[in-house]
Amino acid sequence: MKENDLLENHFRLAVPQKSALKKLGILTVRDLLFHFPSRYENITGSKSINSLKTGDEAIIYGEISGLSTRKSFKSRRPIAEGYIQDSTGKMKIIWFNQPYIAKMLRNGALVKLSGKITGDEKSIYIANPETESIDNLPINIGDSLFGSGENINTFLPVYKESRGITSKWFYHNVQKIFQSGLLDKLEDALPDEILEKYNLPKLKTALIWAHTPKKQSDSESARKRFAFGEVFFIQISKQKERKEYEKKKSFHIKPDKKEVKEFMGRFPFSATISQTDAIESVLKDFEKKHAMSRLLEGDVGSGKTAVAATLVHAVTTTHPLKSDGSRQDFGNLQTAYMVPTEILAKQHFETFIEYFEHLPINIGLITSSGCKKFPSKVDPSGATNISRSQLLKWVENGEIPILIGTHSLIQKTVKFENLAFIIIDEQHRFGTAQRQKLTRKDDISPHLLSMTATPIPRTLALTVYGDLDLTILDQMPKGRKPIITQIVTPTKRDSVYEEIRKELKAGRQAYVITPRIDEPDPNKEKAVNAKSVKEEAKRLKKDIFPEYEIDILHSKMKPSEKEEVMDKFTENEIQILVATSVVEVGVNVPNATVIIIEGAERFGLAQLHQLRGRVIRSNHQAYCFVFSESKTAKTAERLKALKTAKNGFELAEFDLGIRGSGELYGKRQSGLSDIAMEAMKNLKMVEAAREEAQKLVAKDSELKNHRAIAEIIERKTKDIHFE
Repeated sequence: MKENDLLENHFRLAVPQKSALKKLGILTVRDLLFHFPSRYENITGSKSINSLKTGDEAIIYGEISGLSTRKSFKSRRPIAEGYIQDSTGKMKIIWFNQPYIAKMLRNGALVKLSGKITGDEKSIYIANPETESIDNLPINIGDSLFGSGENINTFLPVYKESRGITSKWFYHNVQKIFQSGLLDKLEDALPDEILEKYNLPKLKTALIWAHTPKKQSDSESARKRFAFGEVFFIQISKQKERKEYEKKKSFHIKPDKKEVKEFMGRFPFSATISQTDAIESVLKDFEKKHAMSRLLEGDVGSGKTAVAATLVHAVTTTHPLKSDGSRQDFGNLQTAYMVPTEILAKQHFETFIEYFEHLPINIGLITSSGCKKFPSKVDPSGATNISRSQLLKWVENGEIPILIGTHSLIQKTVKFENLAFIIIDEQHRFGTAQRQKLTRKDDISPHLLSMTATPIPRTLALTVYGDLDLTILDQMPKGRKPIITQIVTPTKRDSVYEEIRKELKAGRQAYVITPRIDEPDPNKEKAVNAKSVKEEAKRLKKDIFPEYEIDILHSKMKPSEKEEVMDKFTENEIQILVATSVVEVGVNVPNATVIIIEGAERFGLAQLHQLRGRVIRSNHQAYCFVFSESKTAKTAERLKALKTAKNGFELAEFDLGIRGSGELYGKRQSGLSDIAMEAMKNLKMVEAAREEAQKLVAKDSELKNHRAIAEIIERKTKDIHFE
């Protein structure tokens, strides 16, 4: 048996099993070996049904059947009864004076029962047991694989299942791999010195402890090793990418600091210390010989666009330096500014016009629905529509130094004369391959600044963006008032509408966010208790705010329709905008001071925070009213955090603790497995893995002396786990 062999070459697989394994991404022997238990069940004190006798205090795992209720013959006490069955036998359960138990449970339910065995030798039963519903049964208690007597294993694995495949199947077949001797042939890619330094088990030991731990500390050590390993290998990959990027020369830019200060003085607000520090960090990077790679993470409303504009000004208005310190004599260096949506691209285009209108600098806009240029020859104070071919010609010959756009920026037809700077807003929405398409084809690499308003925990930022230096904007411009957030119960809805009416009467505007675009088709979909954009807009216009203009915005609208609606909303021709989360990123209407979020339980905390950020665009008091249909304690805890967290970063750390990193940065995008997600809660582990990866790549950037690591990096795909 070899690690890359297909499972079907060694195990009999029924069609449903093949389908289930494929769904779980398990195709090879190695995949199965690294499909770890999702949890462990401590069965100390548990017994198989055929071993029980009267008087035993026992824990029993099994399946419920035959549930019914009756009254006792003599005392007429209400009784619930049923049966519990495991692989060794079947036994009666009786709950005295608890008839509701039969209604709470269901036949076929999997349970853990704790209680005293009663009855005589011919007929025993468990009376009034403590009952706990479980998702999966531990591997059969009576199974010989668990040993017997003193050798019995009481800490049992429970694996993630899929229709057609059971936790028991995983356990038995992992054991067959163990018995094949394959573990002795696997090469441990983690260097011995790292294993010793951080007290991590070797690969063979860790695999055994992960699947068959004797005690809880075994499983914890194994998971620590695999979590460290996965972050370490991701960091190796990221550091290699960075080394490759830094090999290429970049433009050596040294702007006039007096001009930078004068440009910042034109801001409609005083720059925060965070903004000033961020600008200085990037300007220092511009002076280095290699290309900058930096992530600017700033809370909603912290002024990332102003920072970006200052840096673009520095690039555009200075000539790069030669190695001897003299300035090169060719024209403006160019900046490509890529954003995820057309609405945001147009908005940034207009913002940049405001920042640069006093200078003789051309600014271009390119999206799938059209192109624009500022200034217009006809009207120097405004922009004009131009053909795509004309825009591309001016970009290629360097006449347009600033080009703002969506994915259209990375088309093959877009060529730059001197692309020196790339800014990517909300960069997690773009794949690595897309970002690389923007880099130059010659030996000179542009400086790269990625920006995000999505609150990301430091551990996740260090891992997913391991190839980037991290800068954080953690201050707000002076005068900004904290948003007043209220979690609203259904009975308070009318009073909320009255609060909104006061804002509208004062000339302000409001967003209403819903989870759906249309109502579900009752013939095709299950009934979903979630408001839709179209129906909510009709209801608000008819029953609540008939005197105000209401319109809708959602992802299925044409770009021209979205643009028309946003223009009207910006000009206050629309007072209430009912939308989906399409307004989540960057939409900027300072006069909008109120946002209602319907069905809040359907959004992640980071997304809710982003949505709320739409109304922190001015010095007016802003309000966020959050409605939820869910009454669970978990939802209440999450929404309470939305109200109490001081900023997005604090909120992100909270969400990481209760929901995991996938909420903040999808597993498919990050390539992180569940076990690596656990590591995201441990900053020291992530920093240690990052430090070790940096040391290794500094000594052996080609991984010539670390063949096993190189193989793992090459084999990495979105769904393969690192060890």
